[in-house]
Amino acid sequence: MRTVLTVVAVIAIVFVAVAVVRALRSRQRPAAAPPPRDPFDPGESTFGDPRTLRAGDMVELLGDRLFVRGSLRLREGGYQWSEHFLDDVAGSRSWLSVEEDPDLEVVRWVRLKNSALRPSAASLTHDGVEYRRDEHGTARFTSEGTTGLGSAGQVEYVDFEGPRGRYLSFERFEGGEWEVAVGERVPAGTLTVYPGSDPVQR
Repeated sequence: MRTVLTVVAVIAIVFVAVAVVRALRSRQRPAAAPPPRDPFDPGESTFGDPRTLRAGDMVELLGDRLFVRGSLRLREGGYQWSEHFLDDVAGSRSWLSVEEDPDLEVVRWVRLKNSALRPSAASLTHDGVEYRRDEHGTARFTSEGTTGLGSAGQVEYVDFEGPRGRYLSFERFEGGEWEVAVGERVPAGTLTVYPGSDPVQR
């Protein structure tokens, strides 16, 4: 009987020793390295991701609080971008374009009313700033919220680029006249996004 008990005790000790060794080895294994991340990805920013903007959200830009009243989702071939209609409590209206090509670029636009400018030249001057023609194309769009447009349609655009992050843009929606806007690139870290609904549902 003593022999049997001794054998059982030895087996138990061996099992315990094996378990301890395995536990120590598992602790010594290096943790799996995290997947590589783009250090410039706006999704990693504490200021929020402008690519998720939609009607009902609020943004703070250089001290101004603006509400997103509607959005246009545009597509030309495999390229996509968004334009968001912004309004503040005082009724000051502007647009915010968000696109990746490949880095994220956010531009705030203000429409020029009754402008005589037309996109017929290789370069244009407005308020002493010279802009050079950059892009011309036609895109399909869908509309969300309040934009002043139908639920879907087509737009022709001509973009001009100026110095130090300034832009001049022309858009002509189906059956309409050219709409002119001047834009200025939004510096990184100056735009804060406040979701208007549960971000989990986005």
